[in-house]
Amino acid sequence: MNNLIIEAEKHVISYLNKNLDSTFVYHNLAHTQRVVEKAKELIEDSNLTEDEKIELLVAAWFHDTGFTKTIKNHEKESVAIATHFLKSQTVSEEKIIAISNIIMSTKMGYKPKNKLEGIIKDADCAHISSKNYDEYASLLKKEWELTQNKKISKSDWIEDNISFLSTHTFHSDIANKKWEKRKGKNLAKLLQHQNKTTEDTEKLIQKRAELNFKKEKSDLPERGIETMFRVALKNHITLSDIADTKANILLSVNAIIISLVLSNLVSKLDNPSNHYLIWPTVIFTLFTVTSIVLSVLATRPNVTSGAFTKEDVANKKVNLLFFGNFHKMKLDEFEWAMSEMMQDRDYLYGSLTKDLYFLGLVLNRKYRLLRTTYTVFMVGIIISVLAFGIAFKISG
Repeated sequence: MNNLIIEAEKHVISYLNKNLDSTFVYHNLAHTQRVVEKAKELIEDSNLTEDEKIELLVAAWFHDTGFTKTIKNHEKESVAIATHFLKSQTVSEEKIIAISNIIMSTKMGYKPKNKLEGIIKDADCAHISSKNYDEYASLLKKEWELTQNKKISKSDWIEDNISFLSTHTFHSDIANKKWEKRKGKNLAKLLQHQNKTTEDTEKLIQKRAELNFKKEKSDLPERGIETMFRVALKNHITLSDIADTKANILLSVNAIIISLVLSNLVSKLDNPSNHYLIWPTVIFTLFTVTSIVLSVLATRPNVTSGAFTKEDVANKKVNLLFFGNFHKMKLDEFEWAMSEMMQDRDYLYGSLTKDLYFLGLVLNRKYRLLRTTYTVFMVGIIISVLAFGIAFKISG
């Protein structure tokens, strides 16, 4: 029966990757894997039988697969998906019913009737006792906004979280012992945020009247920042064009030199009387080819993945101002991401800053290669001239 857990894991991973919409930035495969891990953690300190452990872990893998079909009453869809899988594995009807009951117990507001139902509900809510609770709560908020097409204010979200944590209780003694203390710390932090948000709102209302007449002056820094970014980005792009032009000049000059060498010098080397020209010609050609390679490297573009996830946008990890990050995305996904960025001033200016920084890195690479190319070209010309002079002197 242990193979059943392995097969369930493979099936759920494949099923969610293929069928779950990208708007589910919280109730996704990562969440399912966390619930399974937390269930295993609680199982270690329990006295469950081997069959009960298997039923619990299989239910943990399938408990949120119903989100691929619907949000409301997704537990029923999860049961249907799990039942279809279990029948294909020739699991007995009795065990299918037991696993289905465990999955249904994850429904919000349901009171567990046995130890297995209590453990899976505790594992499903284990994030409220995590050190990363703020990140998980942020992803859940973003998921609600994406799937329900509505904006939730920060104060309302904090209030809802306080209400949930205040009324929540763990159903198993093991979870209560392990996680209750940390849950209390997260609740205390939420209460601090709520007080700070309230104070900030009151201060904002108080200052709004005082600062209203200074609106024109307050707009100046914004315009100054925009001008700074515009000038800096324009200068970087101009410098990049100059670098490309220099590289193209070197490329053209060396290509002409190579063609002249091949047409005039190489054809004369077959004559025994011209053998003294072999080494100068090799040296000249070697430096010329090296200059061509370096010029190509200076202008060769990098290839990027061209795709991002909605989770990347929610966590502000993607720069939408660079085409290399979105050229493979669908139009509606890109429009949504741009809308999110334009509504967030910090995200917008952060993206402009990153764009400026990475342009600087590209320029540094180009000009470093160009400096090396010019040095190689200059040294090559000098050495080649000396080599030809020495060859002519020796031959004479």
